[in-house]
Amino acid sequence: MRPSPHGTQRLASRAFRVVSLLTGFLHAAFAAAPVLDQLLPVALAPGSSNAVVLVGKFDPWPPKFWSDLPGLAMEPSTNAGTVAVRIPANAPPGVHFLRAFNSEGASAPRFLVIDAATPLAVEAEPNNDAATEAQPVRPPVAIQGRLEKNGDVDSFRIQLEAGQSVVAWAQAYTLMSPMDPVLRLLDPRHVQAAWNHDDGRSLDPLLAWTATASGPHVLQLFTFPYPADSDIRLSGKPHSVYRLHVHAGPVVRHALPLAVQRGTSSSLRLIGWNLGSASNQPVAFDATRLAPEATSVPLPFNGRDALVDLLVGEGAERMESEPNDGVAQAEPTDIPGGRTGNLDREGDIDRFLIKARKDEKLVFWVQSAVLGFALDGWVRVEDATGKELARNDDATGSDPRLEWTAPADATFIVAVGSLLQLGGKDRWYHLSLGRPAPSVRPTVADNAFVIAPGKTNEIVINLGRAHGHDAVLSLNAEGLPPGVTAAPVDASAKDASVTFRIVAATNAPAASGPFRLKVQDKATGRAIPARMDLVSAGENNGVPQGFRRVVRDSIEDLWLTVTAPR
Repeated sequence: MRPSPHGTQRLASRAFRVVSLLTGFLHAAFAAAPVLDQLLPVALAPGSSNAVVLVGKFDPWPPKFWSDLPGLAMEPSTNAGTVAVRIPANAPPGVHFLRAFNSEGASAPRFLVIDAATPLAVEAEPNNDAATEAQPVRPPVAIQGRLEKNGDVDSFRIQLEAGQSVVAWAQAYTLMSPMDPVLRLLDPRHVQAAWNHDDGRSLDPLLAWTATASGPHVLQLFTFPYPADSDIRLSGKPHSVYRLHVHAGPVVRHALPLAVQRGTSSSLRLIGWNLGSASNQPVAFDATRLAPEATSVPLPFNGRDALVDLLVGEGAERMESEPNDGVAQAEPTDIPGGRTGNLDREGDIDRFLIKARKDEKLVFWVQSAVLGFALDGWVRVEDATGKELARNDDATGSDPRLEWTAPADATFIVAVGSLLQLGGKDRWYHLSLGRPAPSVRPTVADNAFVIAPGKTNEIVINLGRAHGHDAVLSLNAEGLPPGVTAAPVDASAKDASVTFRIVAATNAPAASGPFRLKVQDKATGRAIPARMDLVSAGENNGVPQGFRRVVRDSIEDLWLTVTAPR
């Protein structure tokens, strides 16, 4: 029997509903939170419009985007992975965060750099061969590129005059790219004149060289894999993105002293390349308006920042005064205070005289390797005869930090030296002498969370109490979406961590957005946001995992996704 037209329509309607249900089921089964590995280019100028490639996985395309940069506009193109990005003219220079997100969750935060000081350029392939393909660039410039595949080498041609210094440094590892990059410079004969593998602060290279002949020189950038593997080869991946800074004009390496006292004006001497008369003229620096929590501040020079920030201390900052090697020559020093010194010869030891009270807790912190100087230092406390009472050499990476309690009312000596007893003109360090204050630094282990309607998600917050902090704390959430609640939680004086419960109502609508967890000191009223650290000091079989130094080391804008009912 032939079906009636109405029966045929009913069958078609049922089939359509079945196909629709299957399509929805398959979409839910295969949809996933976007993965954003990198942006190319990663740095953009205020007021610019750009085509940016997003390296990662985006299914379905396009996702939505969030950034902590106000006014940022992103328009996805029809080509998956490419977006038009418009930067507001008043965008503040510095490092910002960008996420991609959809109904299933959000990507990890990635860096978006706003650069208003340096002309920007984009790498153009082919540029592997130094003799025939080197891409011409004119310093100062920050080149944006990537080493996309194994064996990739990027070459850039610059013109130098005899006696002119070129300073080049790459940012790749510190942008969380899987790279251990190398820079090398070829002279006009294509003979290697200089090269560098690590800048002393991270795996990123820094190269400085003074030309001996005028003519075209070639800078080449290539990389080994990070984390390291057993292969000996040049590597490359689609998300091996970098910024290569090239300067042939004035560049400030650091200032002397290496730190300034908060709330005062200081006179600094600039150290660097191509500075001319500026290297002999003191520069005034005003530290009277620094934020109370600032521990370092950029050192501006002709509109550009120095390679190393100025440290900020609470006491008087001075240069060490030689001779101070012997116990009898120890230089009287106040607490709190700071000293900038240089272990400029083999076996050099700098000694500083302090007065302490019985049971007084003190902290002595040497910063050198973290500033890129070639010093593996130690710090120790000695009594008045030179007898060692306490010592540290590697509390924070290669830099020492010593917390110590005075055994009596007496005069003591704080000594700084080189673990390998090496010396040289670039063995600079900063010694901070202070009293540790109670502090709290709340952290979470993840930056993004997912919750379903009718469910509860628990977030553990490590309070990071230090130096006897025992205040009662109150934890609250800010910016939760509709239908999601979180009751405030108090932490007692003894609590090292707290579990925070986020509850989604059964009718909570789907949502995805940023939120913050705040930890408030009930005694002072001061609120501190919990953050997720982006740096890691963990090791696995001797191979570092994660990144020990990045351009921005933590994020406070956490992410919460409320999924749609299944």
